[in-house]
Amino acid sequence: MIKSLFINNFALIDKLEVNFGKGLNILTGETGAGKSILIDAIDLVFGARSSKEQIKTGTNKALIELQLKLPETFPKNLLNENGIDLEEDNSLIISREVSHTGTRSRVNGILVTQNYIQSLREYLIDIHSQHETYNYIQPKTHINLLDSYGDKNHQELLENFRNIHSEYKQTKKELEIAQSQIESKEQRIDFLKFQINEISSAKIESTEEYDNLLQERSVLLNAEELKDLAYSSYSSLYGQDSSIIDILSHIENKLIKAAEFDRNLSQIVEILSSSSINLKDVANELRSYSDNLETNPEQLTMIEERIELLDKLKRKYGNDLTDILNNLEQFERELNEIEIKSEKAEELSKNLAILKEKSEKISQELSNSRKNLAKLLSELIQKELVKLEMPKVQFHIKIDLKEDISNNGIDNVEFLISPNPGEPLKPLAKIASGGEISRVMLAIKTIFARADQVNTVIFDEIDSGISGKTSQAIAEELADLAKSHQILCITHQPIIAAMADEYFYIEKIQANTTTSVTVHNLNKEHKIIAISKLASGSQDQDSINFAAKLTQQATEYKNSYKESIKVN
Repeated sequence: MIKSLFINNFALIDKLEVNFGKGLNILTGETGAGKSILIDAIDLVFGARSSKEQIKTGTNKALIELQLKLPETFPKNLLNENGIDLEEDNSLIISREVSHTGTRSRVNGILVTQNYIQSLREYLIDIHSQHETYNYIQPKTHINLLDSYGDKNHQELLENFRNIHSEYKQTKKELEIAQSQIESKEQRIDFLKFQINEISSAKIESTEEYDNLLQERSVLLNAEELKDLAYSSYSSLYGQDSSIIDILSHIENKLIKAAEFDRNLSQIVEILSSSSINLKDVANELRSYSDNLETNPEQLTMIEERIELLDKLKRKYGNDLTDILNNLEQFERELNEIEIKSEKAEELSKNLAILKEKSEKISQELSNSRKNLAKLLSELIQKELVKLEMPKVQFHIKIDLKEDISNNGIDNVEFLISPNPGEPLKPLAKIASGGEISRVMLAIKTIFARADQVNTVIFDEIDSGISGKTSQAIAEELADLAKSHQILCITHQPIIAAMADEYFYIEKIQANTTTSVTVHNLNKEHKIIAISKLASGSQDQDSINFAAKLTQQATEYKNSYKESIKVN
């Protein structure tokens, strides 16, 4: 329950404090007096969008502060989890400051986010504005209205469906991306396989293979000349008379004899002897090389073909065999990654089928729950409308199946109404008059207020388009609801105003250069005067008598309710 509202430098208001009471709090005043400013201020405290234009001209910031008494059903863990302590009288102070640079909200002095304020709002207050009336008659909002009336089991079913459907949509999106990537890389896959096969089939032995092949080819191409050169060298060393080795042997013998005279020559003899032995080994190697060296056209052809193959690979995959083998590893790695994505796509496809089956099953359960809920809510709304001077009304909540499943399931929900006998049920937005829509809104709000945990309901001109007996019916409906809830209601109807438990008259005062708003909490006498002006636009004896009669009738109605409670 809202105990008090403090406003400073907001819109036309310099400084204002209003203390609201239990039951029905009526707000009246001339058109443009600033009644809706109070509702806008309360709405702003509870997280409505702020604007620097809301700051009173000539000031730097606006401040709005609400003091509330929490209902017993309020989940206090919402406060404890954020380090917010309650006052001894179970009250809570919520404030919102709007400056030219930003906005800040506090709960009992603790700075909080707007998301947190919104979480508190659903337990504390329900504001019905003229804009909300427009939204309520739009079919797209009807499914959410219906769901919001559901019990705990229905809410859990709805949440479970939305979680599974959300997972289904996410999985479907991931699968589409994976499949798109795979499809876009089909040609790449074929090309990678071709490249891998082309390199792998070459069976490159080592990074030195190409140089070795060039060497071997050079030998085979020049085999005859190499054979002649090797044998000629052998002959010069050892294979003919007066060969180099023979000459060295002759020199060695002379030096051996000379060393008998000079021992210093012995070392030279040893060197020469060693050289002769080495040259004999070289000669033998050359002779063996010459004897074994043969031309081999077939081997040369094979080597030429192998070099040609490797040259082809070098032109395509790198300057040398190291580059080619590195590219092979890269191609294999890329192909493996694509194949992993293909496996993931298969897994996603299986999961998607499972989630689709679950989603369809739960959406059907949700649809069945909605049909039961629609039957109950239709009957309740129709009963309330009968009380609101629509005795022959028919109200029906139609549920049709959609072609495709969505975040709300498989249902299309629309509110239908037939205000008069002989008329078929038609969409609310197309057939209902302004007064009929106002009564439908009041009926819905009354039913929801009795079902949820909110104990403060605000109506901004719920009486739009009504008069006469209908005004009396709406007044009685508001009075009945006010027995269990705090109601704040802006009205232009004297019959409704007469039902007030607390009456507030809003007045706009215009001076030469300034405009301000004042709120008066009226006593019984001034309340009658205000109602008389509301009824006739002037204050005379007839209008005062009429206002007094309305007030007396309202008191009798409220007392009759109290008496019925005592009897029961």
